[in-house]
Amino acid sequence: VLALLTSPLFLAEVESDILRRVRALLRELDGHHPSCQSDRGMLRWTLHKKIDQNPSTSCVLVRILVKELERAERGDLRHYIIPLLHTLMYTLIQAPCIPDELCARVYDFCKRLLTLPKPFCTIGLDYASRLQVERTAPGTLYQRMVISEQSLPSAPFPYQEKIFIFADPDLLPEAICNVLVTDTEAAQVSQSPQGCMSCVVTHALQAALGDTCDIHGLRARLQALPPGEVEHWFQQVVAAVEGVGSEGGWDRGQHTARLERIYHGLLGSSPAGNDPQEGLQGTPLPNPNISFHLWTEDEQLWKELVLFLRPLSQSCEPDCLGQDLDALEMQDMLADCGCCGQSRFSVLSTDSGIERDLPVQDEPCAPCAPCAPCATDPERSRLHRKGGIKKKLSLLESVALLQAGSKVPGGKPPGKLPRKAGMSPEPAASLQRLHTARVVLLGDDRILGRLAQAFHSLRKREARRVFLTPRLNLQLYHIPVLPGQPHPAAAADHTDPEELCEVAGYLGRADPWYESNINTLCHMIPKLANMPSSPSRALVTDLFLTDVIAYYARMGTQPVCFQVHSVKVLFQDPAQDPAEDVFLTELLTQVQDSPPHRELSTTKKKSSLDGPGIDLTVTYRKVVLSDRQKELALSLRSTGLLMKAIPAEEAEDLGCLSVTITEIIRINNLAGRSFSAVANRFKTRNIKIRSPEQRPFTVQLDKDSRRTYRDVIGLEVSPCLEPSYCLQKTRTMKSSPHETEDVGLVKYLPKSLLLPINTFAGVMQ
Repeated sequence: VLALLTSPLFLAEVESDILRRVRALLRELDGHHPSCQSDRGMLRWTLHKKIDQNPSTSCVLVRILVKELERAERGDLRHYIIPLLHTLMYTLIQAPCIPDELCARVYDFCKRLLTLPKPFCTIGLDYASRLQVERTAPGTLYQRMVISEQSLPSAPFPYQEKIFIFADPDLLPEAICNVLVTDTEAAQVSQSPQGCMSCVVTHALQAALGDTCDIHGLRARLQALPPGEVEHWFQQVVAAVEGVGSEGGWDRGQHTARLERIYHGLLGSSPAGNDPQEGLQGTPLPNPNISFHLWTEDEQLWKELVLFLRPLSQSCEPDCLGQDLDALEMQDMLADCGCCGQSRFSVLSTDSGIERDLPVQDEPCAPCAPCAPCATDPERSRLHRKGGIKKKLSLLESVALLQAGSKVPGGKPPGKLPRKAGMSPEPAASLQRLHTARVVLLGDDRILGRLAQAFHSLRKREARRVFLTPRLNLQLYHIPVLPGQPHPAAAADHTDPEELCEVAGYLGRADPWYESNINTLCHMIPKLANMPSSPSRALVTDLFLTDVIAYYARMGTQPVCFQVHSVKVLFQDPAQDPAEDVFLTELLTQVQDSPPHRELSTTKKKSSLDGPGIDLTVTYRKVVLSDRQKELALSLRSTGLLMKAIPAEEAEDLGCLSVTITEIIRINNLAGRSFSAVANRFKTRNIKIRSPEQRPFTVQLDKDSRRTYRDVIGLEVSPCLEPSYCLQKTRTMKSSPHETEDVGLVKYLPKSLLLPINTFAGVMQ
């Protein structure tokens, strides 16, 4: 078998087949889709599965991809570079062993990308730094990915990741939700911590020793060991691989010798495999930790993120949070529970400060009953007294936290904080985020509108009381899914389902690799969900959906930042307070059909003379090329207006609103009076609309009929401000009420709230 696999004829045939598959990928990027429409979006997946079936051909694929990258560089075919580079790195991470000279060619190519604009230089720098580590200690990238995704215990690399899939059950059919639940659960059933540890050990030893490693004997030995022994050897391998960069003068040869000693110690006296060597054998990459959630509560996203972090609490048991999670207000719990280490902005103390005046604590605090400091022993509660004043973060530390939480990759940097001479920057550096939450939103623009609401709410919580910001790295992803048949909620919103995926369409135009791999799932997932149950269906869905979601979460690291807009709604009833909300994609207003009062009969007669619609006054700030502010006001009669925040072309500004007002024009001629509708279009960032006659209209946000306001007589729309900026601005105004411009620490905070959605390349320039 080995002679057959290494024969020149077989290798030439394999290379020709792989080259054909790679060229098909490039043709799809040029818009030449495969003749079989079912292959759209599956070319990358079938290529990697081909390599998984024969891991010894990984080097062949890497060589072909390097040649294609160098050809794209010479021909200035930049739209090929990032897709080819992602494909190469994904292959290299899983490859059993790659020659150093091949890694060196990839490393040199990544360094040359540093001379190109974003996102090429950003991705090139990231991959160059990874390759530098991989060349010194082969197997590091695979090991770190498995440790973080499976949350394996590792002191040298204590990072954890989790993929959260959110879907709105009101927008997707039950069949789609069921197939996603089944697939995500099936991906976790066949995996165990010991199995993942064995994968790390096997891959690291084979990456260092090459074809001299008895992979069959190694796997048999690990399977025979008890879980404790497997973890012991896992920790040995992790310490050896992660110690390469920390120990001075540690080179690849010493690293190989160290892993060789671990290899012989692990096999011990067990006989080596007597079977003839079959070349390099691949170690499958375990599926990441994925959880599927039906988004039924407004605060569900925030709660899941807190539950992801809570087990690492040093003072409270993990079960403290889970006992009454649905019944308790978690914000108050985190703020008021003394043993959780969270402080409030202002606390009024009513005790005398004398020890004997302290009341006896009869019951522990509800959220943290199992915690040691909240014990019911009266003597213990008397002695457990804090030092009067809890140390608060300094101004610089507080702003560093707010900056870290509101910082959007790819956005404009807020600037450097002023620092006194000799002041140590350690407080900001010590805020290490060990957890990464990758939140994948399945659905259309309506679920992204809910995401914008949840993101704004989360940022307001963090501005008032920092908890997630210093601990969690939040990454957001979007997979468009359209129901195969119109859902009742979808039918009430739009007749054309394609209009519901404007964000995904923009991302696909900005990033061709996103269009090829993710946008094609828009219709594919409903088809897979509606397939009849059969072994072939289970094979396709279990492998394809899980793999594509994992690939997107692993390789999609470049965000596209969308401006979130805030809207203030004024109602016809003077006793009703104005409503404040946010939207991401669009705002639609329409004339309300039924008149609110009987006494408007005269108004109805006037309306029949003036035509359909209502009179509106519109005040807006026009966007001009010089970026100077130009206030305009107009009065017109209209049947409604539409504000779109997603531009039709990726070159347009994401921060502008494209407003289309349907204006009613009265025409007098010999035949009588007639009316015509004219579309009045302009771009703005701030707009105010009023109904002088107090006639109501409806406002719908993000194409979602569930987010409709009725009896509206006015609204104000503007870019949503970052809550941390608003909080710090309020504090500054209290101390300097006459200052109109941003002064002090405020000018170092980002002003606008941006929603980052990750793609493979961001916006390609």
